[in-house]
Amino acid sequence: MYKRILLAYDGSECGQKALLDCQELAQWAQSELTLVAVMPQHMDVMGMEGAVYDPRLMAQEKQALQSVLDEGMRRLAAAGHAATGEVLVGETVDEITKHARKISADLIVVGHKHLDSWAARWWRGSISKALIEHSPCSVLVAITQ
Repeated sequence: MYKRILLAYDGSECGQKALLDCQELAQWAQSELTLVAVMPQHMDVMGMEGAVYDPRLMAQEKQALQSVLDEGMRRLAAAGHAATGEVLVGETVDEITKHARKISADLIVVGHKHLDSWAARWWRGSISKALIEHSPCSVLVAITQ
């Protein structure tokens, strides 16, 4: 059924919930697991003269995301699952769906936290909602309250 599962993972509380759900599914279906984290194409530093591209900031952010992925893979390994991980650079939904196609994923798992105020929901948008619209496969949204 779900032989290749892609987990969009950021180490957050809802990401941790998605990791647990993904782990249970992988156990049940004997699936291959791939974790991805997506960082923006450009990380700008705001200064008095406006935004300035800082390649050091990009390298630091990429290393931080790699550490998050490594920890997720360690948790899966401790539960008996082998997983691969990769930091992707670009627009979140585009990169996740492109990677899902690349590995022929049967399922994308993503965490989601319900936001209390309508303003927070409007401002943040919804990665999970956009994934459902653009995904080449099924999407499981692991919800935290």
